[in-house]
Parts: sequence; C-alpha cells; structure tokens
Amino acid sequence: MISTIIPAYNEEKSILQTLDQIKKILEGMKISSWEIVVVDDGSKDETPELLKTLSKEPNIKVVRHPHNLGYGRSLKDGILAAKYDTIVITDADMTYPFEKLGDLLKEYEKNFDMVVGKRTGQFYRESVIKSPLRKILKFLVEFTAGRSIPDINSGFRIFSKATVTKYFKHLCDTFSFTTSMTLAYMMTGKTVHYIDIPYHERKGQTKVRLFKDSLRTLQYILQAINYYNPLKIFILFAMLCFMGAIGGFFLSTFFKLSTGFYLGIGGLLTCLIIMCFGLIADLLKQIMDK
Repeated sequence: MISTIIPAYNEEKSILQTLDQIKKILEGMKISSWEIVVVDDGSKDETPELLKTLSKEPNIKVVRHPHNLGYGRSLKDGILAAKYDTIVITDADMTYPFEKLGDLLKEYEKNFDMVVGKRTGQFYRESVIKSPLRKILKFLVEFTAGRSIPDINSGFRIFSKATVTKYFKHLCDTFSFTTSMTLAYMMTGKTVHYIDIPYHERKGQTKVRLFKDSLRTLQYILQAINYYNPLKIFILFAMLCFMGAIGGFFLSTFFKLSTGFYLGIGGLLTCLIIMCFGLIADLLKQIMDK
C-alpha cells in the first residue's frame, strides 16, 4: 500500500503526463492498494483546470492551496492527506524516473527508515553559480550529520508517514524541506540509504530562486544544528577562530608583525570562549531532552 505525493505549482506542461506515467507504473507493479495525492500549491496557470479533469479518478486525490505556500508545505499537507503509511514523494516536472520506484521499494523493505534517489546524469550537472553554493551546503550538512551524504535534497524518496510526521514542526515549508528532513533523520539515529537514479531534463521552468532559497536552506541547516546538536555549530565557529589564530602566529613568526601575535592570542581566547558557550548550549539541550 503506497501513497505517492506530488507537489505542483504551475506545472501545466507536465502534470497530466506525470500522473499518467505514475499510474501506469503503479498498475504495472501490481501493488495491492495505491493512491496519488496531488497538491496544487496555488498555481496561476492551467494546472488547476487540468486537475479538475481527474475528479472521477478513484485513486487520485487533489489537495488545493488558495495561494502559493511552498514546496515543503505542499508535501506536508499531501502526507497528512495520504491514506497509507508508505509515502513516496516525487516532482511533477518529469525529472525523476518513477520507474525506479521498484528499486527504492526493494531497499526500503530492508528496514531502512528512508530510501533516497541519488541524482546522476548530464541534466544534474552543476552550473558555475550552483556548484560553490551546493558545496558549501553539502559541507555544512555532512559536518552536521557526521557522515557522507550523496544528495542532500533529492525530491524522490520513500519513507513512513508515522515517522516523518513527528518531525513536521522542525521541517521547512519551502524548498529546504528535503534537506531539513535528511538532517532530522540522520541526527536522530534514523537509517537513510541512497541508490543511484538518472535525472531527466525538466519540463517547464524551475521554481527555485537560487540565492534566496540557498540562504533559506542555510538558515534551516543552522537551526537543525542548533536544535539537534548545538555543540556542532560552536565547534565550527571555534575552528574558524583557531585557524585565524594560526594565521596570526604565522604573520608574527615569518613577517615579524607584532599585530599577528596579538591576533593569534585573541583568536585562541575567542576559540576557548566559543567552546565554553558550546558546552553550556549542549548541557541545556540535554536538560531540555529530559
């Protein structure tokens, strides 16, 4: 029994084709019970009218937002509306290969808490602008989780409704939903497994606002660190101060600059103070957990 959640915002070029493809795949897999939940996130194009044509489809449910509330909020509302515990999320723009669902299910049945499709292929190549931003976010997420994460925000994954709803108040309502979900699972001991999938060419325009959404993702990463393991963020800042101190001593030793020595001493003291605050924050977290 599977519920497939599809957030849709201005997807008139691909929504019907996406739904037709997913229906055929689910029927071909001979799953006993399945449904597709489409969340129209306040679309301003023909998406709402196209979805009205599906009103008599027995296995398709449409949830509508009066205006655009965000990718993450759409997924949350779709998950809450789902009948079944096994949740699959995918996009409406034909980028994810839904035919790989069988591979994800096979791994999920090995008792992983979440199985994620790791995007590969020429259409997932990083642009000159996206590459450094993704690397920064990837470093922060991996530093936070303490493990390698092949794809921090893939939108094709399978998980349990009962499990994910417990994290809802800490998950982002926008495009950072999958990133915050990955962090929440990993930092609370849940098992997450990745399998390679090809990433296809997008139909329609991307809804991601690169700079704004990257800043929002960074915000949620920092919030996740602060909530699940506050000591991590203090360690990161302490490391930066320590590196600054080493740089100061380097200037003092090799260039005979007295300011470098004072910079080094100041950096070490700041590093010590930050670590003390980090230990206090960690202690407060333990008290709150109890």
